[in-house]
Amino acid sequence: MALKLTRVDTWAATIEDRPGGLAGKLAALAAAGANLEMVIARRRPDRPGQGVAYVTPIKGAKQTRAAADAGFARAEALHSLRAEGADRPGLGAKITQALAEAGINLRGLSAAAIGRKCVVYLAFDTAEDAAQAAGVLKKVK
Repeated sequence: MALKLTRVDTWAATIEDRPGGLAGKLAALAAAGANLEMVIARRRPDRPGQGVAYVTPIKGAKQTRAAADAGFARAEALHSLRAEGADRPGLGAKITQALAEAGINLRGLSAAAIGRKCVVYLAFDTAEDAAQAAGVLKKVK
């Protein structure tokens, strides 16, 4: 089964590195009806007391307003692809090897397998890299 590829917007916000710092941001999105598929949150070692949260998807005017009000902004310098498919041993290696052979550098990768399916989020530095990666990944079986 081939991977189903979709371009996605990733939203980012600074969070306070304290109990509830992330919870408040996510509560604001939930109140607007956001059904987030991916959340990544980390401390920022270069900025003590702060962290960063990345989320997707944000859809529609109500969610966009809530995201902005909560401090989220579309990460313009982050170009993301969502790949969904059947989970199988070695798929991550196949994906990263195909990109490496095409000379495409990854900015980030997050993946999860649930049951027999997997979802992989791939981040690139440019829209051109993301478009080229989509072409490469269409061939990964």
